[in-house]
Amino acid sequence: MSRRLCKVFSLVGVCLLAALATAQLPGCGGGGGGGGGTALQVGLTDKQSDEFANVFITIKEVRVVPAGLEDAADNDSRLPVIVSYNTPHTVDILTLRFQQEVLGTIPLAAGTYNQVRLILAPNPTGQGTLANYVILKSDLQTKIPLKTPSAKESGLKVLGHFDVKPGILSAIILDFDPNTAIVDRGKGDFILKPTGIRIIQPAGPLNASFGSLSGTIVSTFKDWSSATVTVVPRAGVNPIAAGTIFSNFTSSRWEGQFSAFVPGGDYRIHVQAKGFAPYSSPMQTVTEKNDTSLGEIFLKNP
Repeated sequence: MSRRLCKVFSLVGVCLLAALATAQLPGCGGGGGGGGGTALQVGLTDKQSDEFANVFITIKEVRVVPAGLEDAADNDSRLPVIVSYNTPHTVDILTLRFQQEVLGTIPLAAGTYNQVRLILAPNPTGQGTLANYVILKSDLQTKIPLKTPSAKESGLKVLGHFDVKPGILSAIILDFDPNTAIVDRGKGDFILKPTGIRIIQPAGPLNASFGSLSGTIVSTFKDWSSATVTVVPRAGVNPIAAGTIFSNFTSSRWEGQFSAFVPGGDYRIHVQAKGFAPYSSPMQTVTEKNDTSLGEIFLKNP
């Protein structure tokens, strides 16, 4: 069995912002229901990588996809455009963990959205400047082309449910995990897969000053399949971030990683998995631009 982490969650992200609501990408229309004052903020964040020193992608356009239009063409007028670059925008995603880059601000209709489209510039067919490429830590002098199947024809389709509510500033984050988003097929053939990019809906608008909480949920005696992870601030009741993760079976155990971007402060992590006892961590302190690791959390019988 090979269930990858299906949804990472965060409360704030890094890079690729676009303005007001809870999906990504600006644009008007879409998703049912009007929303005076409603807008969308989009962020792009990343996980660190032991293999890659740099991962560059070049973005031509970003769109959000309202529910029911998942199969629409990239140029469908019903897909709100968050940002469209006259000169494609190149970004090294590995520099974005604790930073933000504002892409734009745009009104967005309230409603449900199920997808984000990243339309990337293609690499040249012959010699020329690479638009999308990686640099390995083991060879800092070589730019290796990053193939983006269908990215220029139909866009990278990043799946994930998010709701845009009327009259408020909301946000979403694209969480880019280079360890799962980039597949090495051997002989220098690297491919970018949208399954390694996840949509995260934070509890509030993006902020420049965040840290993170991370850890690995583990069972050594039976499959935990999926688990819900929530982050609750000190003296709080409602979670500031939440998400569902799915396990992978490896080395005779079931495990899954999580990470949550939150403002500096004190938090408790709660984990619930069907068939196991609920878990609550000791209070954890998060500082800006630093990761607080809980290490391995071992699930127990109820």
